[in-house]
Amino acid sequence: MAVTLTPPVLGAVVQPRPAPDVVRPRPAPDVVQPRPAPGAAGRRDRFVDGVRALATLGIVAVHWLMPEATWDGQTLGIGNALGHGSAWTITWVLQVLPLLFFAAGASAAYQHTRLPGIGWGRVLGARLRCVARPVGAFAVAWAAAVGALLVSGVPDGAVWRLATMAPQLLWFLGVWVVLVALTPALLRAWRRWRWGALGVAVAAPLLVDLLRFGAGIDALGWANVILVWAVPFLAGAAYADAGTGRARRTAPAPARRLALGATAVLAFAALCALVVLGPYPPSLIGMPGDAISNLAPPTAPVVAQSVMQVAVVLLAREAITRWATGRGRRVVDTLARRAMTVYLWHLTAMFAVVAGVMLGLHERLPEPWSTDWWSTRPVWFGAFALALWGLVRVFGRFESRRGRSLRA
Repeated sequence: MAVTLTPPVLGAVVQPRPAPDVVRPRPAPDVVQPRPAPGAAGRRDRFVDGVRALATLGIVAVHWLMPEATWDGQTLGIGNALGHGSAWTITWVLQVLPLLFFAAGASAAYQHTRLPGIGWGRVLGARLRCVARPVGAFAVAWAAAVGALLVSGVPDGAVWRLATMAPQLLWFLGVWVVLVALTPALLRAWRRWRWGALGVAVAAPLLVDLLRFGAGIDALGWANVILVWAVPFLAGAAYADAGTGRARRTAPAPARRLALGATAVLAFAALCALVVLGPYPPSLIGMPGDAISNLAPPTAPVVAQSVMQVAVVLLAREAITRWATGRGRRVVDTLARRAMTVYLWHLTAMFAVVAGVMLGLHERLPEPWSTDWWSTRPVWFGAFALALWGLVRVFGRFESRRGRSLRA
């Protein structure tokens, strides 16, 4: 009988076996299979998931701090609690739209790299179909709510005031669609010019502001609706492209940490200088009475804030990744599945609670920044969260499951 000996595996005993026609080699026991890079097929980038979750929570929090309303039975008066005193400082921390665009850019870049053989138009179409269902459900529900409120006798002015506020969040989706469509071009620019591409992205909205305020071309400012948000979006795409297909370092090199820290400090200094020396208000969101809004359209201070926030989260990448895979895993996973629903409905949840207190219980809202206001924040936030939980339970089913595989 012929005997073939196969290479032994550590700890195994070689036994004689009938010779096959072909000797099948076994992989050497000491070969280490390469670990897939974050964002590779079948592997999510938990840092990007964590940034997306933190950004979503920050946006919800800053909006839930805003309610300031009065009701005399006929007229609904709406202000903004963040427009009092030094409350604008909160917007420098919780206005985290740049991080949402950073995560969106990273997600789009990962998908572009994973699906090289599929036309980007097909990918964009699939993404649009994924968001169409939750947005459609939101629109239909609000149309029905407006009709019900009008029939029930709520004054027309109050109903239409709310009906025009709720859809304002949809602007984000319009900008997102444009930037996702531009992802292949943005990646080509990054791969060809690297930091030069990011430099041009930062300079473009600054030039627009210079022409807007220096030459008085106000209409040109609306170009910044795309140009400003392209800055964090491109930064996210560059982050994803730099690590796709190869292992990342476990920690940034000291020089890289120093560069990120210096970038954050310089961007913060630029933000302060723009607010102090320029025509810009200190709040990074629009406030009643301000001659200029830093968000409609976005301005140079938002560019500086975007650079600062991106540098900070990249410095904190390890900590964010640990949180997203550890204590924050449940929150991150939930928001990965329901971020669109939470984003669409968190203002509606707030409106429902405030209306219930003012119209149902005939209670006034606490004076912003008073002792009562601060002491009741946990109660109000709890009520908002409970209402949002109910809305997510009802409308979360419209957030397409197919869309999950398209994210980073």
